Amino acid sequence: MVLLRFAPSPTGALHLGGLRMALYNHLYARKHGGKWLLRIEDTDSTRTVPGSVEGIRYALEWAGLEYDFGPGRDGSHGPYFQSERLDLYRTYSQKLLEVHAYRCFCTPDRLAETRERLARTGSNATYDKACLHLTDEEVARRVKAGEKSIIRLNDSNLPTRPPATDLVFGQLKDAHASLQTDPVLLKTDLFPTYHLASVVDDHEMGITHVLRGEEWLPSLPLHLDLYASLKLPTPKFAHIPLLVNPDGSKMSKRNGDVQVIDYIRRGWEPSAILNWLALAGWGARNPECEDKSSPIHGHHDAPDSTAIMSLDEIINEFDLSAMTHRSSSLDPAKLEYINKRHLMRTWSNPEGLEDLAEKVHEEIKERFPSSQYTSVDHIKDAILLLEGRLTNINDIPIHAPWLFTEPDLKSKEAQDMLKRISAPQLERVITDIKAKLREVPEPWKEFDFLGLLHSEQDRLGYSPKVFMKSLRHALTGMKDGPSVAETMRVLGRERTLSRLIVPPQDEQSSAKL
Repeated sequence: MVLLRFAPSPTGALHLGGLRMALYNHLYARKHGGKWLLRIEDTDSTRTVPGSVEGIRYALEWAGLEYDFGPGRDGSHGPYFQSERLDLYRTYSQKLLEVHAYRCFCTPDRLAETRERLARTGSNATYDKACLHLTDEEVARRVKAGEKSIIRLNDSNLPTRPPATDLVFGQLKDAHASLQTDPVLLKTDLFPTYHLASVVDDHEMGITHVLRGEEWLPSLPLHLDLYASLKLPTPKFAHIPLLVNPDGSKMSKRNGDVQVIDYIRRGWEPSAILNWLALAGWGARNPECEDKSSPIHGHHDAPDSTAIMSLDEIINEFDLSAMTHRSSSLDPAKLEYINKRHLMRTWSNPEGLEDLAEKVHEEIKERFPSSQYTSVDHIKDAILLLEGRLTNINDIPIHAPWLFTEPDLKSKEAQDMLKRISAPQLERVITDIKAKLREVPEPWKEFDFLGLLHSEQDRLGYSPKVFMKSLRHALTGMKDGPSVAETMRVLGRERTLSRLIVPPQDEQSSAKL
């Protein structure tokens, strides 16, 4: 069975790059009828932030990315926290000590001096292998004496293995030259480095495919060496190009605008966020895909970067071979476009409309605490009224506060609307339409308001700027918004008639100054 893992460190809130990586693991697993697990890589206690695990799980749940195994879920792959698996790493490090690894007793000061000395000679080495030549008796004596040591992989005694390949990048060049000399596997505190822990855990948990960020691509030779040294089967690897800021700089957890929780608070639709993240960097035809001998052969055209897709649709189309080889930046304008269309998909059915209204119900009640028009039904009417304008469900009060409270006709925007309308024009429009509306039969919402407005505008001989703006000013106090006819329909008889009042002469005069 295909089994993948998403393995974040609990060093803060989950950011968009992390959510995207979880998404790709979810997509690949579901596409191939497999499963994925959540593993918490918490071996560096100095960087652990309390509450991070809960935040990661909350963000995944909000996005609808349900892992099959991990914290809070049963499974035979646990424990799912690396800090609870230390005995396992020590067991594997002991196996490596038999042939391919050794203990190093060098102090931090000596290691620093050695690196500087080697650098001055122009060497690419970072360690002089001093402890490699210690006899077994000397090592045993120093261990018994309580001297601190680390365990290093002996990079001059490695088994042969096939060249590295990647599901995204294809055949890879040998990158051993970029590795540290004799990389550290187990630290003096008996905690493993990422390299040992990830290899051991991926094997022990039965991981078949490792999808992770491109930043780990330089470490792939080391990880493959560890698999070979331990005589373990190797999973397939796919390194995903990273998300970057528009200026090309690395996205960081320290930037608040990349944290998932900020997008949750802002009210973005989880389906839109997943759509946005999935298509960032997915959609390039790689030449190697045309080579039948290539491990990434089989590419098919990927969706456009603004294609509107549900999670099931993304799973059906997902293809790792269509990943670009370059880092990608997230375009906020694309999120607005995608989110707007996901909203339209949602409110096109009664259940979805109800869910959206309930989602913002409490926030709108808090925004307008004295309003009697904040029920779920009123919010549903507001959504349908604003459907062509909403890019985010939380923006309802921004676009139409007048649906929940009386319009502010003293605002600068409202006053500016009257600058090119004379007092007689305003009075005649308001008086005429109010009289006509009093005669509208029930049910109010089924009346042809648009026909009435066009008929009266023609009869009065006023331009749309004078006629419609006069009514829009009285009903909403805002120059932009839904059509006047639809505004009347949603406001209802009582509120529409109560707002059609001619302003006092002094207010009209001040608006023209």
